Amino acid sequence: MTQSHVSGMETSAISVLKRAVELDNSGRFQESLVCYQEGIQLLMDVLKAVKDDSKRGHYREKIKGYMDRAEQIKAHVNQLKEDGKYHEQIRIAEDATGYSYEALFKPYMSSLLTEVWVEDPYIRHTHQLYNFLRFCEMLLKASCKVKKIHLLTSQDEQADSSQQSSALAELKQSLSAQGLTLDLQYSSTIHDREIRFDNGWIIKIGRGLDYFKRHKGRFSVGYCDYDLRQCHETNVDIFHTKHTKTL
Repeated sequence: MTQSHVSGMETSAISVLKRAVELDNSGRFQESLVCYQEGIQLLMDVLKAVKDDSKRGHYREKIKGYMDRAEQIKAHVNQLKEDGKYHEQIRIAEDATGYSYEALFKPYMSSLLTEVWVEDPYIRHTHQLYNFLRFCEMLLKASCKVKKIHLLTSQDEQADSSQQSSALAELKQSLSAQGLTLDLQYSSTIHDREIRFDNGWIIKIGRGLDYFKRHKGRFSVGYCDYDLRQCHETNVDIFHTKHTKTL
């Protein structure tokens, strides 16, 4: 392994661990735990490549410190989950970036995740349907093996609902070809927005999946990469329960 490669891994580790500490200090423990774990693995890869004994000692000391903190956070989170008291809030500021579905949901998508429930009354218009498609694509790409997605939404009575029904029918068929079942139901009384994972995590987004701002142009930054897309202001509340929802 070249020195430049090692330096690159070290830079990546520092960046991820810095983010872990920031999340830790702001009380976003589950997210910080994921970053600590990723950063520690990067430092361990650096340790394997370094030959200098003094540097190896330095990296071992750093790894031990981060591992100890990660274990403390893990125990704390597990205890909150056990007591049914886990609650975390993320505030997405107006025009903020860095909140793609991957960035927001990844910390809660463990290998145990197989089923997802989405309750959102506004999966109606074209951009909202695309948002739901992106959410489904994120689940398909994840390391977990999601087998079923339940969508509870509403039909737009003031407009032609044929676009909504045909788009969701097409998506259902496309997901089926990937081995994933989409269970679709409509409600005329649904109001709240909620996403539940069968590993116990519950994510409530004030604006549902529709928190991204409209792009500024088809060739503007953020049109394709939603980590770079500006967001509307909204709050994200995360809970954990031992009892997962069934429909």
